[in-house]
Parts: sequence; structure tokens; C-alpha cells
Amino acid sequence: MTLKKTLIAAMLIIGSALAYATNPKPFTVPEVSNWKGGEGSFTPALQTARIVADPKSTEAQNVARLFSQDYTTMCGTALPVVAEKAKKGDISLQIKKDKKAGTEAYTIKITPDGVTLTAPTEQGLYWATRTLLQLTENSEDGISLPVGTITDSPAFGMRGFMIDCGRKYIPMDYLYALVNTMSYYKMNTLAVHLNDNGFPRYYDNDWSKTQAAFRLESETFPGLTARDGSYTKREFRDFIAYAKSKGVEIIPEIDVPAHSLAFTRFKPEIASTGRNGFDHLDITKPETNRFIEQLFTEYLEGPDPVFSGPRFNIGTDEYQGDSLTMEQFRGFTDHFIRFVEKFDKQPMVWGSLTHAKGKTPVKVDNVLMLCWSNGYANPKDMLKLGYDVVSIPDGWVYIVPKAGYYYDYLNTDLLYNHWTPANIGGQVFSGDTINQIKGGMFAVWNDVPSNGITVKDIAHRVMAALPTMAAKTWSADKTTVPYKEFISRSSHMMEAPGVNYLGRYGNRDEATEVLNLGVVNPGQKLPIPEIGYDYTVEFDITGADEAKGTKLFESPYATFWLSDPVTGNMGYSREDKLYTYRQNILPGEKLHIKITGNNAGTKLYVNDKLVDDMNVLWFKYSRPNAEGRLQPVGGYESSLVRTLVFPLDKAGDFKSKVTNFRVINAIK
Repeated sequence: MTLKKTLIAAMLIIGSALAYATNPKPFTVPEVSNWKGGEGSFTPALQTARIVADPKSTEAQNVARLFSQDYTTMCGTALPVVAEKAKKGDISLQIKKDKKAGTEAYTIKITPDGVTLTAPTEQGLYWATRTLLQLTENSEDGISLPVGTITDSPAFGMRGFMIDCGRKYIPMDYLYALVNTMSYYKMNTLAVHLNDNGFPRYYDNDWSKTQAAFRLESETFPGLTARDGSYTKREFRDFIAYAKSKGVEIIPEIDVPAHSLAFTRFKPEIASTGRNGFDHLDITKPETNRFIEQLFTEYLEGPDPVFSGPRFNIGTDEYQGDSLTMEQFRGFTDHFIRFVEKFDKQPMVWGSLTHAKGKTPVKVDNVLMLCWSNGYANPKDMLKLGYDVVSIPDGWVYIVPKAGYYYDYLNTDLLYNHWTPANIGGQVFSGDTINQIKGGMFAVWNDVPSNGITVKDIAHRVMAALPTMAAKTWSADKTTVPYKEFISRSSHMMEAPGVNYLGRYGNRDEATEVLNLGVVNPGQKLPIPEIGYDYTVEFDITGADEAKGTKLFESPYATFWLSDPVTGNMGYSREDKLYTYRQNILPGEKLHIKITGNNAGTKLYVNDKLVDDMNVLWFKYSRPNAEGRLQPVGGYESSLVRTLVFPLDKAGDFKSKVTNFRVINAIK
């Protein structure tokens, strides 16, 4: 071989080795925009790293403290936070102004000797720490960081989710968990729908029986607040402030003049008397406007308003009527847009102006429109009028749990491969028009409030969709990871540091025994509080004479009864419902019990034989005709969901003997 060929071969070998040693783009959700891989890794714990914040930047120091807390929670290693010059082995956080970079842009440089995070804003720097945490979580050893450089920024500024708290009360503990999860995946907007009502077809077609709720404390109108679950003003103030510290804006919504049964039930004189229905306000009456103005003012005014964020949604969704009514509706919408602006808030509305055609002008400037239905608001026309819009197309991103319409779980394959916020109900926009599309969101609507769906079930649906929506609203059409790989890897990621609302434990790739106790003693505190879908719980029991109401296990969210309070059979309760199995335990009886659970229900086995299957029940809705015979109502149906996230926090005060207790994170 000639010298030239030898040198070329050697160069090829060296080049191949270098290419092999270069770190590939690491997996994060959303994926980073740009990655330049280096060689090797940096391991903070092995270098006695510190988190060093720019001593001249309060914002950098704030982010450093939050990052330190989450790193400690995730890794179990406390990294001290200091405000001084960085040294070898440190993680340095810096805010550096950059007029060319967006407000959420950031850079991460990882070397074998340390890490430097820089951003032009506090928000961007905070997102950089989320990426660093995900790099840590997704590393093979759970602590090392790949050497390389990241430059990252989002395609869209608003990346969000809307939750319907009006039809179903959503407790604050989940809202906080939701904010933490959204923050971990760089989703920055949570819209909270604070009032609504069910559909009368589910309540004997009777408005007086139909569910309705307004979820906020009101001192202006005592008695207006729902009694089955609500938030105090202080709770909501604190929640908005907490979310802001995590990079998430809370957009409160009070929906008028439709979806307003909670208001018309409280004040019947402002209800529409036409064909619209009792959940419509009569917008022709001056007292209607006065009521809404007083209600809005209660939460918007003052030096410490309840709604302290920059935006407020006035609703304007699905108001029905004739052409004259639509002119009045347009005037109502314009009036309250301008009313809200007096409190220095950007008004937000549900798009309705295609449906509500008319000549009455509605303000455009500084108004943010949720485009959800092309029939209610044609996005092309709304953009032409000059509205800034948020893409939230119902046929793509609406979850209505077990209602039989829209999605029960979002089609993440379709979304990941074929949707971005530029696609609004099949209309795809490009060019300068994109600047008016401020972002994208998805939603959970609890249309059927009493169908047995729990907050845990809602969380399960949200988490199944959130990584995909985070990816598509941040990266748009620039995602590079194939869908199957994305879903597989993202499904293994945590909800957020310190958040396990779904009760997931063990190896998710194979059935894992996550708890094994030879004996369960009465009153015993167990190592894990609950086990989420999918699971198997099994044990041997020797029965004793148990009183009705004897618990086997409980958690803050559910109770599993050894002898339920009504029948004395085995059963479970969560939220407002009790479910009873066709099985009791007799004194002296020796049985092997197995309970399996998933997102469709639970099954009870006794001595390896199926005794009861608490699956989903479906019902057709009907009402009497003129002859008194029941007739179906428009083909509508609903369900009763009987799921259970199995409680394990504490054993009950039972007399029976429970042995060989096992919990497996799969159905066996």
C-alpha cells in the first residue's frame, strides 16, 4: 500500500472513530431545535458541582433556586446555589441580553468541565433548566450529561391546555400537579374554565335538574359559588402566582352569555326566555350587563386582583339565536372586551363571529381569539379581520371523557405526524399569516359530569396527550424523532420532578413487582400511596367478623372496602361514588383475592375465578313521547366509568388476616 493510501485509510479510521464518539442528539420533550454533539459527558455529582447564578441577576438567582430544588428531588443530590463567579465543575446560569433571540430562547453548553446555561430572559433560562433536567432523566445512568451545545427556541409563543372545572370540580392538588407537569414540558399556558353546566338531555331534559356550577368564592354575590367544590380567592391568587414562578400563565375564564346556568339559577330574572335555553343570559336587559360587570370587577380590580395575569377570557361561546339576537350578541361581546381592557387585561374570546354574522362592530385590536370550530369562527376570515388567534380545533384536540363523541384519548399519531398550530380545523396557514397564530392548545371538556370519570382518569388522558402537544406546539413541523420512538420514550418519562399523580412505579417495559408484604397489619403505613393503571393487587385472606364500613386500604383519593358501608361486600369508593363487588368475606373463610385495574375498570378474582367485572356501562337517553312511551333522544348515549387507582397509603382497622400481599404494575 502506498504512503498516500495508508494516510487516507488512517484518516478514515480516525474520522470514523471521532464520528462514533460524537454524542447523538439527546431525547427531550419537546426536542431541542439545534444540537452540536461533542465527546464524553459531564457528571455533576462526581465533580462536587455547584449551581452558580450571576451575582448581578436576581432573575438568574431565582431560576437557580428552582433548578436546585428540582434537581435534588430528581437525583437525591443537593447541589448548593451560590451567586459568584463559576469554577471548574459548576453549572452556571446567566442572563445575557440578545435582541435577536426570542424571549423563550436559550443556549446550553455542556463540556467535560461544567455546564453553562444562558438566555436573554428569566423565562428562557428557566426553560434551559427544564431541558437540563430532562437530559439528566433520560441519560443511561440518570446523572450524566452528554457533552454538546444546544440552541433552542419555540415555533409558537403560546403552548397550552384548557381544563373544564365548571362541569366537574378539579381540586387544587391536581391543578398544581398539572402546572408542574406542563412546566416540565415547556407548556406555558393553562386556561381554567370556571363556570359551565351540563346538557339537559342527561337530566330528564329538565333545566332545573341540570348540573351547573361557578367555582370561585364570591363576596359580591353570596350564594353564587358552587357547594360541591370551589376555590377561595386566596387559593386562586396563590395558584396564579405559583404557576407564574413555574413559567405557566393561568388564563381564567368566566363564560358568558351562554353556558351560564349557574348565573341564571342564582338570578333567574337575567335568564333568556326565548328558545335559547335557560343557560343563556338575556342580553337585552340592562341588569344582565350590570350583573356581569360586577362579577368581573370582583376578580379584576384592585392592587391585588384575584386574576393577576395579563389575560382574561370572557367566554362568548356557542350563543344561539336569530339574526337580531346575533346583533345583540355582537354588541355584548364588544362591550365586555372593552370593559375588561379597563383593567389592563388582554381580552380573550371563543371564536363565534362567523356563526354570529352581523353588522355590529366587535373590537379586533388586542383581542385574542380561540379558534375551535370553523363553523363558529372561520379562521381564514378571522385572520383577515385582523384577529390574533389560538389554534384549538375541536376535531383534533378536544377530549370529552367517555361521552361517545370527540376524543376519549387524543389521536397522538395523527397529531404528531399531521398537525401543527398552523392547521386550524383543516385550514393550513403559512407565510405572514402565521404571525397572527399565537400558538396551540388542547382541551378537556367534562360534558357529562356524573359519568364516573375521576380526576385521576382526566389526568391519565391529559398525560397521554401532553408530550405530543408539547412537541408540536414547540417544534411545529420540525420534529425529527419517528412517532413510534417518540411515544415509546416519552411514555417512560416522569410527569415532573416530585410529581407522580398517575401512581406509576417500577419498570414500565415489563411487569414488575413493586410491593411484596408477607403480612399486612391493621393501620400499617405502606411504602407507596397508590398504584395506577395498569395493575394487579393480590393477597390471601382469612376472614373475620367484620362490621360494615371496614376498610382494607385507603389513600387521599380512594378507599378499598373489605366490608363496604352499604352491603358489607368488598368494594371501593372514590370521589362521590361507591362500587360494590358481588363478593363478601365470611368469618373463617380462606380465599385468594386478586384485583386488576386499568383505564376501563376493575376486575375481581376469587381463587383465580372471575367474580365481577366493573367495566364501562353505556346508556341510551330517552324521554316519554305523547303516548307516554320512552323514545331515544337524538341517539345520545352516556357511560358510567368504574375505574380505580388502587389505594395503598394506609391499611384499615380490620380483624381479618391478610398475607402474601403483592402489587404488580401490570395486569397478570
